[in-house]
Amino acid sequence: RPIVTGTSVIAIKTDAFVMMAADTLGSYGSLARFHDIRRVVSVGSDCLLGAGGEISDFQKVAQHLEDLEEENYCYDDNVSLTAPQIHSYLTRICYNRRSKVDPFYNQFAVGGMITDDNGAKRTYLGYTDLFGTTFTDNYVATGFGAHLALPLLRKGYETLGGAQMTVEDARKLLADTMRVLFYRDCKTINRITFGTVDARGPNVNEPIALQTDFNLEEINPVKPIQNAEQE
Repeated sequence: RPIVTGTSVIAIKTDAFVMMAADTLGSYGSLARFHDIRRVVSVGSDCLLGAGGEISDFQKVAQHLEDLEEENYCYDDNVSLTAPQIHSYLTRICYNRRSKVDPFYNQFAVGGMITDDNGAKRTYLGYTDLFGTTFTDNYVATGFGAHLALPLLRKGYETLGGAQMTVEDARKLLADTMRVLFYRDCKTINRITFGTVDARGPNVNEPIALQTDFNLEEINPVKPIQNAEQE
C-alpha cells in the first residue's frame, strides 16, 4: 500500500516540444514529510518521465528503465529507448503487476521525441496508470490534477495556439495550473519542477517556487476594520 506519495503531474504537447510539471512534495499520509522529491526525470536521450503516487514504486520503475538504458549502451549499437517504447514497457509491467495483485501504485506521464524514417522529429505524450490503462493525448494529468487540471489545460491549449504554442506560453499555462492545484490540493506545495524535451533532448530544471496569493475576497470575505469604518 502507498506510504510516501506524490500528487499531480501535468504535461502538454506541441509540435516542437513536450513540457511537464510536478511539485516536489512527498506526503507521509497527510504529513508534508519530504519537500525535495523530484518526480520528473529524463530517460534516455529523448524522453521525460513524470509520476504521481507511491514514491518508492516510482524509484523502482526508474531503476528498471535505467538498467535497460545501460544494457542498450553496452551493446554499443546506437540504439536507445524511444518514448513510445518506454510508454509501452510501462503499460506492460503495470498490467503485469496488477494481475499479480501487487501493483505499482503510480500514474505515469511519458513525453518525448520520435524520429521518423525520413529523419524528421515529432512529439509524443502518453499516460499509463497502475491498472495498465493507457492512451496518448495533447495534454495529460495525474492524481488530483486529472479532475481539476484537465479543464484548465484544455482551455489553455485551445486559446494559446494549440500545437503551435510557444515555450513561454506553455510554461505559463503549466505554472498557472499548478498554482490552482496548490490552492485546492492539500497534498501539494508551490515548489515546482519543470521539464522540457525537444529536438535538442530532455532538460529538467531545478525546482522553483510559484508566487501565490491567498489575499482573495473569495477566500477572505471579511473586510479589514479600517475599510469598514471608512465606508
